[in-house]
Amino acid sequence: MDQFECLACGPIASREPDSPSFCPACAEPLFLVPAARSCGKTIHEDLPLALERFADFLPLDAIDPGLSLGEGATPLVRLERTGASMGLSAVYAKNEAQNPTGSFKDRGTAVAVQKAVSLGFKRIGTVSTGNMAASTAAYGARAGLETFVLLKEGTAVTSLKAAGIYGSRLIAVEGDYGSLFRASLDVGKRLGIWFMNSIDPYRMEGYKLTAFEIYLQMGRRSPRFLFVPVSSGGHLLGLMRAFEDLEREKLITTTPTFVGVQARGCSPLAAAFAAGLERYERPTEVRTIAHAISNPTPPAGNAVLRLIRDRKGLLLAVTDEEMLEAQRQLAGAEGLFCQPESATTLAALKHLAAAGRITENSGEAVLVLTGSGFKTPRLLESLPFEVHKIPLSGLESCLSRLIR
Repeated sequence: MDQFECLACGPIASREPDSPSFCPACAEPLFLVPAARSCGKTIHEDLPLALERFADFLPLDAIDPGLSLGEGATPLVRLERTGASMGLSAVYAKNEAQNPTGSFKDRGTAVAVQKAVSLGFKRIGTVSTGNMAASTAAYGARAGLETFVLLKEGTAVTSLKAAGIYGSRLIAVEGDYGSLFRASLDVGKRLGIWFMNSIDPYRMEGYKLTAFEIYLQMGRRSPRFLFVPVSSGGHLLGLMRAFEDLEREKLITTTPTFVGVQARGCSPLAAAFAAGLERYERPTEVRTIAHAISNPTPPAGNAVLRLIRDRKGLLLAVTDEEMLEAQRQLAGAEGLFCQPESATTLAALKHLAAAGRITENSGEAVLVLTGSGFKTPRLLESLPFEVHKIPLSGLESCLSRLIR
């Protein structure tokens, strides 16, 4: 049976897999205790699925390939033009938009659904307004599970349709979003619905796969810096735990400097970090276009603050204008169209490079691009584009004028 631990309080005596994801003593998130293997853990690079390649590091007794949608194995792309614009030659992007539903959420959902099916669950769900809703719905459909998606009232129509196309039950709930998160776990347990929300321990285990792939793609070593957008905090914690796994297995000797990035208009963790606080405070106002990371009460926020300080990382906030400019730069200079939330990573790197905190001699910087820009069509509609309208007879002269 899997064992769980709280970073603040230590091991938890017992817990059912679908139980609330918080420590009963301090209300911080729970994690799975790394499984001990007498012969050590091995990465099986010859196996086809990401879950199979890193199975030794996952809390799964077996992998059912039939539940997979081919998640993982996303590219690590060198950003030569972008790096050169900052005087840096070793900038990379881990493009998580290449996952089946277009975001990193698929990695966490894949592990949680494997576990749910192995334990005989017939119903799963999540609380989300975007990427996680579509991911959970897709993997629920793949596994033949009845799936429930709880959304806050007023969720964008695009997000509704992205989850609804998979046949999930969509429920818009009035009231506080943070309270809904916790209520879903209690109600789900009574009704036999596993709500695999953002900091579900098994979901966070799935996020570790991104870090393991970066390790292999970097030639079996850690990058010097790893930039990650932060909302609930589960994704960043999963990545940090993965590098701790690699360090524990003596596969690496140093871990990256983790840089968590938030939107200035909703940045409770970056604000707490800058103020030297151990616990975040809910912002009085939320105003940002970065809805996927707009979380005024991140459930793993205090755990993120603790680990970032322990690991000597950073938490930064960038403006909407900075992330949109970074989004355009990634698209125009590198051919990578990501969500504005993903582009916060480049905006943060630009801040640190301009301040001289990251230089050509600092080592590699990896930006985790968490989702596809095609998930935010409303932003495409507002972008200014120039279209040159000409008769066919004027084609050559028009092209001649436009050639740089």
